[in-house]
Amino acid sequence: MSKYEYIDSLRNDPANTNPVTSMCRWLQVSTSGFYHWRSRPQSATGARREQLAKRIVFFFEESEGVYGYRRIHADLRAEAIECSPELVRQIMKDEGLVPCQVRPYKVTTTPDLHGAEEVPDLVERDFTADRPGIKFVGDITYIRTSWIPAIVATRDLQDFQ
Repeated sequence: MSKYEYIDSLRNDPANTNPVTSMCRWLQVSTSGFYHWRSRPQSATGARREQLAKRIVFFFEESEGVYGYRRIHADLRAEAIECSPELVRQIMKDEGLVPCQVRPYKVTTTPDLHGAEEVPDLVERDFTADRPGIKFVGDITYIRTSWIPAIVATRDLQDFQ
């Protein structure tokens, strides 16, 4: 962000009460240079980046926020839009587009029917005890919960209490 862009963002902020002349003096730029910058027409590069940003946002939203800059660059190339992967990465960063890579589900536990039959049930399914330190039991079953919405998970946890 240039100094002029920073001054312009502060000038449009309702919480800021500083005049433009003071902000220009603090950042060591001329006030006339700031107003000249504001009145200039958009450059060809700026217009191209703006058009490219619209297409990048479109592809990002179409992929439901999964595609990174490499895949979006491939989509742009498929439309015959010339740009570099680095330019796509920079525009995604400027637009605040952060991809979320969905990781494939990996089974971490498998039922061992033969092993379960060999383990004796020493507590005979009675997990209550009259005082602490008598029965030590545990369950290491893996339960995938990352896909459960927070409301459902909270409701289910309340059912267990």
